Amino acid sequence: MNSQPHTEGALSARFTFRREYRGPIQAVILDWAGTTQDFGVFAPAVVFVDVFQRWGVPISMSEARAPMGLFKLDHIREITKMPAVAARWREAKGRDVTEDDVREMFVAFAPLQIAAMAKYATLIPGTKDAVDEMKRRGYKIGSTTGFMRSAAEIALVEAAKQGYVPDSTVCADEVPAGRPAPWMVLRNLENLGVYPPCSAVKIGDTKIDIDEGINAGCWTIGLSAAGNYVALSREDFLALPYEKRRDLVLKSDDMLRRQGAHYVVESIADVMPVLDDIERRLANGEQP
Repeated sequence: MNSQPHTEGALSARFTFRREYRGPIQAVILDWAGTTQDFGVFAPAVVFVDVFQRWGVPISMSEARAPMGLFKLDHIREITKMPAVAARWREAKGRDVTEDDVREMFVAFAPLQIAAMAKYATLIPGTKDAVDEMKRRGYKIGSTTGFMRSAAEIALVEAAKQGYVPDSTVCADEVPAGRPAPWMVLRNLENLGVYPPCSAVKIGDTKIDIDEGINAGCWTIGLSAAGNYVALSREDFLALPYEKRRDLVLKSDDMLRRQGAHYVVESIADVMPVLDDIERRLANGEQP
């Protein structure tokens, strides 16, 4: 009796099937400080400096800003790991920093951060117009932040007074882990009823924003001028000579691109043409 070789396993190994999403953008997930609010990202930076000073271990603004985008507990922990800061801690305390020290500083940080939020809550120019256009197109608006919910509530209230109200906000203390983990983005997509993740765009001003978006499977847009890497108020930024502004923005742009951002523009006011291009690429079956 002749028999044919069994080929089912070979066929299943040879052919793979992938579902292609060719629809429109469904959601845009926005960062807060340096993206929609607080040009230059001062609200968290000044509080980190203050907290370490209270513990007798001074840090610079550049040290305070280095891990920006992390959940603030994680941010404090990362600052203490910096060799120069660790050396200052040993000099001041006669011992190495401990996890208990980190958590005690975070307890002190929380009310100071809440107190500082309203002072730095001005929307970055272009935020309201960009979000209004996104909503007109039918995009749902989510937001993620390294702030804890108690601080983010103040940001939300102040933003609403200026006309910006996201459809969903998820904070780092509401998920198993903050950035670079994707959980805040994915929780937003769940809240908004949006899938697949490639139909969403994550926008932020830090490298860890880019990591968060990529890890969630989204398109990513980095913002190079209003955020943590230029680290100037809008007034101080605009007061600089054009060449100096350009150099600062190009340096920030390079950092974000090297992190893997799909696109980089200067501010939220510049994102609409990029969203048009992402729509085109999605229609062609491209994935992030």
